[in-house]
Amino acid sequence: MTATAKGPFDVKLTPQGAATDPTAVGRFSLDKTFHGDIEGTSAGEMLAVRTAVGGSAGYVAIERVTGTLAGRAGTFALQHWGMMDKGAPDLKVTVIPDSGTGDLTGLAGTMTIDIQPGGKHFYTFTYTLPPAGK
Repeated sequence: MTATAKGPFDVKLTPQGAATDPTAVGRFSLDKTFHGDIEGTSAGEMLAVRTAVGGSAGYVAIERVTGTLAGRAGTFALQHWGMMDKGAPDLKVTVIPDSGTGDLTGLAGTMTIDIQPGGKHFYTFTYTLPPAGK
C-alpha cells in the first residue's frame, strides 16, 4: 500500500574545496535534519554546476537517511538528480533499491522537495513499505 509522509527539513551544504571558477564543478557535503513524518538525519555528498546563464544549473547527490518513518526505525539511501533550465526545475529524488535497513527494509519511494520563499525546505515522500515483521 502506498503512503505519504510530509514535513519540513533543515539542510546544511558545506563546500569541499575552493572553486575559483563559478561554472566549475562544485562538491558539497550535505547534512539534513528531517521533521514531521520522517524524524531523523541524513549525510551525503553533492556535485553541482552553475552555468553562465542565470537560472540554469544541474546537480546530483546521494544521502543516507537515519531515523524513523511511520514509527519504524532504520536507514535508507536517496539518490538526487536535479536540473534547472533558465529557472524551470526538474528534480527526481528516489530511494535507492534495497537500501533500507532495520524496520525500513524493503522501502521504496520518491520524494519531492519544495523550497519556500525565505529558504524553508519541505518534503513530500510517497513510499511503499512491507508490513512490519515481513
